[in-house]
Amino acid sequence: MELDNLQKALDILERSSEFASLIPEVRSNLVMSKKSPQGVEDVAGVPGRITVINRMPKTCAKPEYGVSSHMARLILSVMKYDPEKRSAINMKFHPVLIEICQKLGLITSYYDRKDEPPEIRDKEGGTIPWGVQTAVERVDRVPDAIYHTGGLGKEPSLVLIGKDPVEVVKTAICIAKLCKQYSKHY
Repeated sequence: MELDNLQKALDILERSSEFASLIPEVRSNLVMSKKSPQGVEDVAGVPGRITVINRMPKTCAKPEYGVSSHMARLILSVMKYDPEKRSAINMKFHPVLIEICQKLGLITSYYDRKDEPPEIRDKEGGTIPWGVQTAVERVDRVPDAIYHTGGLGKEPSLVLIGKDPVEVVKTAICIAKLCKQYSKHY
């Protein structure tokens, strides 16, 4: 089920030239977890991530389980607070995107890497769970979008979170289209 849902969402995403402009340097990934995951091997994602080819989002392989440790750890951390939120996509961060999310009625929250305790920062894989916990505590629920503005050697990022990948992708494309319209005025 997760693989089919991811493929359906990726088929939609690959037709959105607008989303291509929101793919970060580290590339995007779209993930979906099984209902009762035991670990990252129970989270499906895109091998090789989502990139840009000819100004369009493009995947190089079909979704598989256990291929995205970063986004898998994020969604597993989210599911500790809300097991229904099983899908996420990462994209570029820009303050305009946060403004658009808020205008769409999405709950946004963030974490600041400068506030990350050294014992978390120095532990491999520690930042994501800490960041999710910080963002959740800030708004007292799982937000629809979590962002951070980067840090030394870390690209700023915005992650959209939802129940299924089609919902997440449709929201991401909506944001991308509004961002394109917004940028025409500046």
